[in-house]
Amino acid sequence: MVKGGEEWMKGTATSCTVVGALIITIMFTAAFTVPGGNDQNTGFPMFSHKRLFTVFIICDVLSLFSSSTSVLVFLGILTSRYAEEDFLGSLPTKMIIGLSTLFFSIATMMITFYAGICIILPGKSWVTIPVICLASVTVILFGFMQFPIIFDMIKSTYGPSIFDRKKKHFS
Repeated sequence: MVKGGEEWMKGTATSCTVVGALIITIMFTAAFTVPGGNDQNTGFPMFSHKRLFTVFIICDVLSLFSSSTSVLVFLGILTSRYAEEDFLGSLPTKMIIGLSTLFFSIATMMITFYAGICIILPGKSWVTIPVICLASVTVILFGFMQFPIIFDMIKSTYGPSIFDRKKKHFS
C-alpha cells in the first residue's frame, strides 16, 4: 500500500510540477511584455493608467508566486522519504497545499488573461465575452477534477480518524 501511494504521489507531483513550471514561465514573460507595450519616451506601460492594467499586474504576480510555491511544494513531495508515518500527515498536507496553490495559480492566470484581452480589445464585448467564457472552462475543469481529491485528503488527514472514534459499549 505504501509503494502504491508513493507511486501515485510521485506521478501527481511530477505532473503538477510541469504544469506549475509552465505557468511560471508564462507569467514571468507576461509581466515584462505587458499588453499595449511600453511608451518609447518614458518606458512605462502604455495602459498603466487603466484600472484593468492594475488587475492584470496584480493577478500576474499572484499567479507567478503561487505557481512558484506549488512547484516548490511538489518538489518537496518528490524528495520526501515516503515513510509510513509521512502518509498520515506530512505528504497529504504537502499535496493539499500544492494542489490548492496550483489551482489558485491557474485561476489568477486566467484573470490575467481576461484583463489582458479587455485591455487590448476595449468596447468589443462581442469578442471578449465569448473568449472569457471559453477560457473559464480551464479553471472549471481543473476544479471539478481536483476538488474531490483535495476534499478527500483534507477529510482523511484532518477529519475524525478511526483511531479517535468513541466506542459504543454494549450493556
